[in-house]
Amino acid sequence: MPAESSQTLERGLRLLRLLADGRRGRTPTELAAELELSRPAVYRLLTSLQGEGFVRRDSAGRVHLGFGVLVLARAVQPLLREGALPTLRGLAEEVGATAHLTVAEGDEGLAVAVVEPSWTNMHVAYREGSRHPLTRGAAGLAILALREGRTGYQVSEGQLQEGARGVAAPVPGVPWLEASVGVVAFTPLDQDSVGPRVAAAAAELSGSLA
Repeated sequence: MPAESSQTLERGLRLLRLLADGRRGRTPTELAAELELSRPAVYRLLTSLQGEGFVRRDSAGRVHLGFGVLVLARAVQPLLREGALPTLRGLAEEVGATAHLTVAEGDEGLAVAVVEPSWTNMHVAYREGSRHPLTRGAAGLAILALREGRTGYQVSEGQLQEGARGVAAPVPGVPWLEASVGVVAFTPLDQDSVGPRVAAAAAELSGSLA
């Protein structure tokens, strides 16, 4: 029984990961084919997951992630913020710019942790909870790069705030997280020195989360 329960859990998690890839839902038949399971086995999984609110069916019968997943995501965010703060604090103090951790929520980036440098006369005020399209700003561009398998740092200027310059790098090697670490400042940022430092901070955070 423990082995059977473990296998059922593993299959349920694989199903949820498939639904989390951003496609417009799947039919049970498509899920069965991608998971290499029988349709009865998939229907049993869907019945359990739908009962807990982790999946839902639309009027066409396609399966999507349910709102129960959001409850788990909200519980993870404070833990993620707490784990990121030491890395962000070190980055902000070293670079002299506001450091932030941004996570993807669909096509938007959400700033879940922000640390401002303590010694600069002027810095960018970047509010936790801020949202922006992934296509604008270094933080979002770094997440899009991660989706394409690229881990290099990204730069932007004036895309989210006039005069603000940003450098960000994706957080690699954490399958359950699409995120980037970055800095933003009104003063010029030397890409050759700041870029590798930001990438190192992203790798450091990845190591603490893996």
